[in-house]
Amino acid sequence: MSTSVEHFQERSHSADELLTELIPSAITLATMLRHRKMAAWLREEFDGYADPLKAPPYRRNLPGHIVAKSPQYGWIPAPVNDQQTTDYAQRDLGDGIKVLEQVCLNCKKGNGNRILLGPDDMAILQQQINLSAELAINLSRDVYSKLLRTVRGSLLLWAQALLQAGLTGEHNHYSPEERQSVAHLDTPEAFWRAALDQVDELPVPDVKERGFLERMFRRAG
Repeated sequence: MSTSVEHFQERSHSADELLTELIPSAITLATMLRHRKMAAWLREEFDGYADPLKAPPYRRNLPGHIVAKSPQYGWIPAPVNDQQTTDYAQRDLGDGIKVLEQVCLNCKKGNGNRILLGPDDMAILQQQINLSAELAINLSRDVYSKLLRTVRGSLLLWAQALLQAGLTGEHNHYSPEERQSVAHLDTPEAFWRAALDQVDELPVPDVKERGFLERMFRRAG
């Protein structure tokens, strides 16, 4: 399989290129370069984290707000105070990239995704606010988008570093000398930490909303 870091970098800029499609190419490139740490991180991002508590910080304690299910009005803001929001409205997301990306594709800007509280937390909070209704955390689309842009930004920064190290042109394989020249770049944590710090400045696209016809055809399929 031929790979080009230049082409990979271009794909990371494109809003038409889903991260779900980009990561397998990144894994192939990392494998060819013997970037084992990078490949391992990418596989966890793609497949999801078995233990969300061990996921990177851009997936941890993501802020949301508590909503309650009303028989008359559907899901509405729950009568919680700031401390209860702090205690119960943060969520770790360990799902694979495809699941997270689908949330963004199917969610309009300004909306979010509801995740029911666990039974123990729900029972405690229901008692605290004297409410028997179902309770959930609503995470905004922006929360999911920032996570996905952080991962995409990490790949962009990695590709830029590879190019700066001279890894240009099409390749069916990389020589030991070429692999050695970029061995120091097998540092996924350095790239995702940099991407997290620069997420709003990096030239990576948001996930596009799936249009009405796209949603209809998807349901029909």
